[in-house]
Amino acid sequence: MPLQPIDLSKLNVKAANIYEAIIVAALEARRINSENKLEFNTLLNNLTLGAEDDFEDRDNTEQLKISLEFEKRPKPHMIALQKLLDGKIKYRYKEEEQS
Repeated sequence: MPLQPIDLSKLNVKAANIYEAIIVAALEARRINSENKLEFNTLLNNLTLGAEDDFEDRDNTEQLKISLEFEKRPKPHMIALQKLLDGKIKYRYKEEEQS
């Protein structure tokens, strides 16, 4: 997967400053990563529930297929940055929440 540079001036437009934009994107990337982990673990647990303990040492082709599928997905930080650039992430300051 080739590197895709992000124009920082575009990020700066989406937030008060570049640091704020990066924090917002990082929080979204963590949320996306958590969802991916949950989905991955759920799929693996569903596979291992039907498997017998005697065949643990053999390679599981379905498990390998699922792992490769998740590796080919776009990385969470790239998804989050693109969502921020597209204006799909809404955020506010904690002070505004308390009012």
